[in-house]
Amino acid sequence: MKDSTLLTLAAALAVWAGAAWAQAPDPAALSQLRGAEREQRLVEGARREGEANVYTSLVSEDMAAVTAAFEKKYGVKAKYWRAGSEKLLQRAITEARSSRFDVDVLETNGPELEAMYREKILARVSSAHDADLLPAAIRAHRQWVGLRLNLFVQAYNTNLVKAADLPRSYGDLLDPKWKGKLVIEAEDFDWLAGVVKGMGEKEGIKLFSAIAATNGLGTRKGHTLLAGLVASGEVPVALTLYSHNVDRLKKKGAPIDRFTIQPAYARVNGVAVAAKAPHPHAALLFYDFMLSPEGQEILQNANYVPTNLKLGNPVTRSALNFIDPALVLDESSRWEKYLHDLTRGR
Repeated sequence: MKDSTLLTLAAALAVWAGAAWAQAPDPAALSQLRGAEREQRLVEGARREGEANVYTSLVSEDMAAVTAAFEKKYGVKAKYWRAGSEKLLQRAITEARSSRFDVDVLETNGPELEAMYREKILARVSSAHDADLLPAAIRAHRQWVGLRLNLFVQAYNTNLVKAADLPRSYGDLLDPKWKGKLVIEAEDFDWLAGVVKGMGEKEGIKLFSAIAATNGLGTRKGHTLLAGLVASGEVPVALTLYSHNVDRLKKKGAPIDRFTIQPAYARVNGVAVAAKAPHPHAALLFYDFMLSPEGQEILQNANYVPTNLKLGNPVTRSALNFIDPALVLDESSRWEKYLHDLTRGR
């Protein structure tokens, strides 16, 4: 086939693809459907579309449980691609800037979703379950919503540290008995910023600088890895782990337990619908399912903290400080540098 013919064919296909997408319903408009009509129309449309494509940072086995339940209930395929939040953000931005519209639903960390909002990748949508969600889960711009809470906790190896000796405040970490025993997850600069600002920034920086100088602060990258190192005894005390990482290992009999130096902090992980979702009905149907009591119960059974208050999770009724994802984006370089300076790459 001649080059000119190939170019003509490629151009025609591009025009056809653009026209096909242009005819797809707008997710924002579809999301205004209410009541029984909403689910009925979304199910009918989703079955015509055939599938929902999801990009997620959720642990694969847990997302597999969610998609299996969704497929069983609605008869609509849910395919997912799993990656860490940074890679997910990179892929979403790269595809959007190259006008490649493959993704329907995005599930990942709050700061990365906030970055996608600023990149105009997301749709302003509402869910059938918005009224049941934790107020802190609702963003003012409505382009993503909190799905689950990553509750920051401290953890210790129960063979190496006695419960009676645990620190009750961050000031207690100045005690020489903690020398060489303290580790923080390498990318939890947002937690550090939240804690320091909560103390009063000047005093907070002074305290953590003193802790690092006196007893040292090590780092490990990855919350799952760090939890495993605490359980194995390589790390006596971790200052930043997610509660579900600790609870899973403890349930399996590992010598690990958690405690919380007050006030407690949580990072909101969220879910969003792509502005140019290729399967808008399926996208909204899956979005609703993840926020529904049924979908949220699957996450709660996997030790996550759901944002739907109908599940009555006690954590959502406790006093929590929420890390602001917009602030994390705006001040990330500053707090990343401070964390690196504290740990000096250890």
